[in-house]
Amino acid sequence: MTPAKPSQAAKSPRRAVAAADRTRQPTEVRRRLIVEAAVPLIAERGYASVGVRDVAAAAGVSVGTVTYHFGSVQEILSEAMVLHIERYYAELSEAAEQASSAAEALRLLVDALFTEDTDRHWRMWFDYWNAGDQGTDEAFARGQAQRYEAWHQQIRALAERGVAEGEFTGDDLDGFTVRFSALADGLALQRLRQVPALSTEDARRHLNRLIETELVRRSPA
Repeated sequence: MTPAKPSQAAKSPRRAVAAADRTRQPTEVRRRLIVEAAVPLIAERGYASVGVRDVAAAAGVSVGTVTYHFGSVQEILSEAMVLHIERYYAELSEAAEQASSAAEALRLLVDALFTEDTDRHWRMWFDYWNAGDQGTDEAFARGQAQRYEAWHQQIRALAERGVAEGEFTGDDLDGFTVRFSALADGLALQRLRQVPALSTEDARRHLNRLIETELVRRSPA
């Protein structure tokens, strides 16, 4: 009986190769992979409940790889929050720009702010702001301020468009912008807490009422 031939693996056992050696990717690619993996973790568990091991497991990399690319868990999670927020508001901006009028753009904006799917966004948004109270560095604080300023600019630009196109009248667009943003944040918090109960339809109705009250439609000539 002829003995079985030893397998190729038996003849020349393969040396274990570290994960980082198997897939050598540019630093920015690996960082993006890790950040992308952190976004759904934050959405599911909350900012404070996600650790470096959780992120490493979700990204399919070692803990050492994560700590090599990021100085702290907060750095990972803050970048993940920024990525989510920028995507969210970029989609809102794109929808508004495609609208045929400022009134339609504002309506689309309000509709997009409150849906059954946006509760996750609002949880992440408030987590992001709460993180700013945890002794965060100046760069983090500047990033928060820049994102909020961009949001205000987007709202004001839509109001300005309506006035410029003769659709609205309004003599306090800065005030309208502040009140719209503040009301949206307040409604979002009430929506998440449900004290008192607030539906997405009612949240939209309150914001639309503010628009109707402060940006008065011009009568046809």
